[in-house]
Amino acid sequence: MKTWRLIRSFPPAVQLLLVNQFGVNTGFYLLVPFLAGYLGHELGLSAALIGVVLGVRNLSQQGLFLLGGSASDRLGARGVIIAGCALRTVGFGLFAFGTSPPALLIASVLSGLAGALFNPAVRAYIAQEAGERRAEAFSLFNVFANTGMLLGPLLGSALMLVGFRLSAIAAAVVFALLTLAQLAVLPPRRVERPSTSVFADWHRALTDRRFLAFTGALTGMFALQNQLYLVLPMHAERFTGSPAAVSMIFLVSTAASLALQVRITTRAKERWSQGRCIATGLAVMGAGFAVTAVAATVIPPGPSAGPVGTALRLAPVLITAFALALGVMLAQPFVYELIPSFGGDRLSGTYFGVFYLVSGVTAAGGNALLGWMSDLAGNRWPWLPSLLCVLIGTGSALAVALLDRRRGITPGHGGADETRCSPRMSARSS
Repeated sequence: MKTWRLIRSFPPAVQLLLVNQFGVNTGFYLLVPFLAGYLGHELGLSAALIGVVLGVRNLSQQGLFLLGGSASDRLGARGVIIAGCALRTVGFGLFAFGTSPPALLIASVLSGLAGALFNPAVRAYIAQEAGERRAEAFSLFNVFANTGMLLGPLLGSALMLVGFRLSAIAAAVVFALLTLAQLAVLPPRRVERPSTSVFADWHRALTDRRFLAFTGALTGMFALQNQLYLVLPMHAERFTGSPAAVSMIFLVSTAASLALQVRITTRAKERWSQGRCIATGLAVMGAGFAVTAVAATVIPPGPSAGPVGTALRLAPVLITAFALALGVMLAQPFVYELIPSFGGDRLSGTYFGVFYLVSGVTAAGGNALLGWMSDLAGNRWPWLPSLLCVLIGTGSALAVALLDRRRGITPGHGGADETRCSPRMSARSS
């Protein structure tokens, strides 16, 4: 009930964008996790061509975030959000009916470009509409996003019993309905005519030392979040001998977010500065991997005897997943709250675009490093990837704490005394 009252306390535009993110993640995870299997097993594409199709989608999204953010600032977030959802409708529709490599590549480009458009635009719109209540709005945003991440694969698994085409059509329908809802309900915001060029805006964001230091300090958050898909599944399968155990990681992570996100954000706002919230969250994310590091030294690889044995072997991985989710819940809403304060309302989309561009590069680099480390470690040093995650989280936490101490968290303000997370004080940093 408390979460429902909090949702109702926001303007209708924010409420719609919360539902929009639920739909975006539901539609995305309804299709994308099953795409590689469809391309290989049903269409018979080679592994190399599958990699190209998936890589083009990811590159189109990650590489064009800055373009999407600038479009949001100059054309208005509403139009960019609608265009992004409409493009993804077309892209996912092409996956349903296009079977030739050119059609699949076009579908990948459109789907990736769509994400590059609406991801920074949605966050910029919420940041402007929520005002001094950004942290609360983004905590709800995480709840709706995680709910979609949980529901999407479940629906996709059910629809895949009929066939991939039905899953793709359902995903396209989800985005078509989101497009219509935004056209009908999402109010336009007045966009001031810019006095500078796009390149001048990019130059400002890319040479903003405070913002780049802030973004660089958060590289640990980007890298560790992606270990839900790499290090933790590897440990789960190694400890239990069963790939099916991986699903429990996502169940624990999503359930924790649904149950605790709003409470954690509310209490953190009342007690800590924004810098302390973020630094503590990063430290918790890193510390959680100490559990799997220790477990990897004492649990031999291979299947366990019976369900009780499987549960005991999986417990360290689930504890780490919970700690990772807890750290994200503590840090992320305040990260999103602070990003617009660097660029102001006029360039909030551009700054979100840069932030997401860096996050995509960091996530890819972190996965490559940890993957190489896992291959190097093998069965001799199975604790090594988790230990590296501990060091990444600790290093990022210390970097954020140092920035906070040097008044580098919020431009023009900063410092623990001026960036309190309480509603009264957060107004200064908005």
